[in-house]
Amino acid sequence: MPPKEYPPETPVTPADEPRIGVFICSCGSNIAGVVDVAAVTQYAGSLRNVVHAENTIYTCRDSLKLIQQRVREKGLNRVIVSSCTPRTHEPIFRDTIREVG
Repeated sequence: MPPKEYPPETPVTPADEPRIGVFICSCGSNIAGVVDVAAVTQYAGSLRNVVHAENTIYTCRDSLKLIQQRVREKGLNRVIVSSCTPRTHEPIFRDTIREVG
């Protein structure tokens, strides 16, 4: 199988204002059963340079296209995903962001 091709990355310079998107996963009840996800999402949205904060249900599978859509809609140049262990999920999120440039 040929290597996956990605669009060119959008350049971000130190002069560019950070436009941060935060995606906080409930993971059904796995995370939401012990974390007040709505409160965390609201708090994240109040932080400097965060232009978008959103609670998602299963970020690692159901919300990947949504993240890409929000990057385009909101002009995000930084993304934070708060979800399950990065050991298994970080490559999925990195690939999702690379796909959107």
